[in-house]
Amino acid sequence: MPKKWLQQILPTTDKIKRIPQLRYFGNFIHNPNFWHLNRYSVSTAVSIGIFISFMPFPGHMLMATFIAILLRANLPISILLVWISNPLTIPPMIYMSYKVGTLLLHLKPTPFHIEMTFGWLYHELQHIAAPLLVGSFMLGMLFALIGNLWVRLWWRFHVVRAWNHRKKQRTASSHVII
Repeated sequence: MPKKWLQQILPTTDKIKRIPQLRYFGNFIHNPNFWHLNRYSVSTAVSIGIFISFMPFPGHMLMATFIAILLRANLPISILLVWISNPLTIPPMIYMSYKVGTLLLHLKPTPFHIEMTFGWLYHELQHIAAPLLVGSFMLGMLFALIGNLWVRLWWRFHVVRAWNHRKKQRTASSHVII
């Protein structure tokens, strides 16, 4: 069952309480509802984590925490999934978001070269900000929806399989001849 598997890989509440960065949230963060594993909390957390990971600005973990608290989603899953965007995946995600944004806004993609200066960043950001934000939002929503549906279907599959397994065990034990 997915719940048992998730409980094995997620940190325990005691480990979470020892994380110094979470002290800013006080005891509010230790509400058991934010750590509960059910189909709603996990699928919502997956959506939050995936959506936030596509946003092209810093503070992903903080944003995921606040949204998970507002929507009563599983906190560790939503925070862990923002790490979909990492130094290896950010370039393709940004490029794909920019391309999708230019398509949606009916803009012609502008070729550019990369320089590691603030002047270049300021100049280029003026040209790519709108398509990048639109593309990031749309791809974040699309992949968040896909992730949510996948988790719900995966969860349902495992629950039905467990039900059928228990049903077979009950029928097998009722046919035992004494």
